[in-house]
Amino acid sequence: MGMFLAVLTVEFNLDGNDNLKAKRRVANSLKQKVRNKFNVAIAEVGTEDCLTRLRLAIASISNNEGHLRSRLDKCTLMMEAICSEEMVESQVEIYAAE
Repeated sequence: MGMFLAVLTVEFNLDGNDNLKAKRRVANSLKQKVRNKFNVAIAEVGTEDCLTRLRLAIASISNNEGHLRSRLDKCTLMMEAICSEEMVESQVEIYAAE
């Protein structure tokens, strides 16, 4: 049986945001809630210098690809539901590891 690594990338548009503190509040809240519910690794990637964009990468490993995809789909839906900011992109990549 193989092992699978999945990476979910989501991007939010923080419309009208003009300070780092407000962006950090949104990011930290999302990261904490996602970690607590789904037991995944999550970090901001590539948007650290931009106040109006927040891109998060969520990584998870499983020996069942279907379970992994389902977990990350639920993760996406939860983030969309709990975040008042607009989710502008969401993408899942799954890698098979031997």
